[in-house]
Amino acid sequence: MDYQQVEVVSFLERPNRFIAYCQKTDGEVITAHVKNTGRGREVFLPGAQVAVTYTPSPKRKTDYDLIAVKKKDAWFNIDSQLPNQLAAEGILNGKIQLPELMGEITFLKREVVYHHSKFDIYLETSTNQKIFVEVKGMTLENLAVGAFPDAPTTRGLKHILELVDAHKEGYLTYVLFIAQFEQLTVSTIHQEMQPEFALAIRAAQTEGVQVLTYNCLVNADSVRLKQRIPFDLDAPFKNPVNENN
Repeated sequence: MDYQQVEVVSFLERPNRFIAYCQKTDGEVITAHVKNTGRGREVFLPGAQVAVTYTPSPKRKTDYDLIAVKKKDAWFNIDSQLPNQLAAEGILNGKIQLPELMGEITFLKREVVYHHSKFDIYLETSTNQKIFVEVKGMTLENLAVGAFPDAPTTRGLKHILELVDAHKEGYLTYVLFIAQFEQLTVSTIHQEMQPEFALAIRAAQTEGVQVLTYNCLVNADSVRLKQRIPFDLDAPFKNPVNENN
């Protein structure tokens, strides 16, 4: 993914989850739409460098989208619409390998309704496999450990429960985390944030739902899939918001 008309500015404050006030190098203060409703309290700090795209339109309330934030020396993409696109393209071009998938992919459709959920990706293969992939963007990191979620998600929990139902009905099922940053040695679930989500993932894995994570090479104006990273539900994760540093 390459973004156009990107400018690096300074983050000032985020009065609500939808917008942020930022300051350009010439001193102008702008309002940007934040393309992620997660909390992001560990990265949205006054003075942090953030990347915004200039996308003016009479239909928009702001002329800018905030797409990335710099944490120390590393860029974190926070565009919540990006993971699904990266996942679909990565699966089709072979960058993302789904274990147990056999044959050639003959059909791919995004946002497919199943029971009371809408899963992100549906696939069929030449060996008559039918596959659901639920994609989750991961933006929370500390000490090279990535975690999901950074805020409780009722919708995400429902998706996991219904993936189990789909697996029992014969579908191959996957939860695919796209870590929108590079420095990552292991990924896990933020159990302190949402214990029910961790329990649901553990139960889903027991039933045969597979959980995968891929990290990304991220710059202010671009994102590239990099490689698969281990997922370990029991990996310890320290909430960076509670860290002194």
